[in-house]
Amino acid sequence: QVQLVESGGGLVQAGGSLRLSCAASGIIFSINAMGWYRQVPGKQRELVATITSGGNTNYADSVKGRFTISRDNAKKTVYLQMNSLKPEDTAVYYCTIPPQRTTWGQGTQVTVFS
Repeated sequence: QVQLVESGGGLVQAGGSLRLSCAASGIIFSINAMGWYRQVPGKQRELVATITSGGNTNYADSVKGRFTISRDNAKKTVYLQMNSLKPEDTAVYYCTIPPQRTTWGQGTQVTVFS
């Protein structure tokens, strides 16, 4: 059974940083791409960043230069380092396994105040 567990969210002032983690189990982590998405109430879940099994990354334009996705295959964990946070980054952040995206974690709330 595939499980994804996010952590690391919280309340932070604009300009601050947070590091999210997503621990995976039930999969051969090293061969899977991983992705972070976010969602605010009333809006569709949107892509934040993805990382392939080989370490190639892709980012939404809104977070390029501020967020960094990385992975530790030994720990079966994907990270999202978020710097220079803005109030518009406020959302619930989820990790998933692209491209199928059939499994999601419970999400972790990120709230950025000005």
